[in-house]
Formats: sequence, C-alpha cells, structure tokens
Amino acid sequence: MKTLTVRLPEALVAEIEAESRGRRRSKSDVVRERLALVTRPRSRPVPPAIADLVGSVDGLPVDLSRRKKSYLRATGYGRRAR
Repeated sequence: MKTLTVRLPEALVAEIEAESRGRRRSKSDVVRERLALVTRPRSRPVPPAIADLVGSVDGLPVDLSRRKKSYLRATGYGRRAR
C-alpha cells in the first residue's frame, strides 16, 4: 500500500481516534473503511429534465446505446439527400 498524508480538522481526528480505540483497530483501518463507504460506485442519477422519458419507448434494440452509430448508418441518418 502507498502512504498518503492528509490534514484533517481536530474534531475529525478526535472522532477517528475514539473509533479506533473503541474498535481496537488502527486509525489507518478506520480511515480506509470510511473512505471505502464514501467511494462506493453509485449509479448516476437521471437528470430531472428527462427523467420522465427514461424507459418510455418500447421495441428498441437492447444494445442501442452501445451500437448507435451502426443503427444510424443502417437507417441512412446523416446522408445527404440527392
């Protein structure tokens, strides 16, 4: 593991030290656990402006978001009219 030095407010340091003593864990363990709780991957929230549209269209391919260019090419989207 790498070492990282951070400056924390006195109140937070006291809280971490108290938790460390109470749980009989190192301060580093307590800080790592707290950081892990905060940095868990979260799903991105849907912007409110389009929230009502999400999932509103039926019958689209399941991989549309991944292969949008090939689907657009297949429909002729973006080609100039002759």
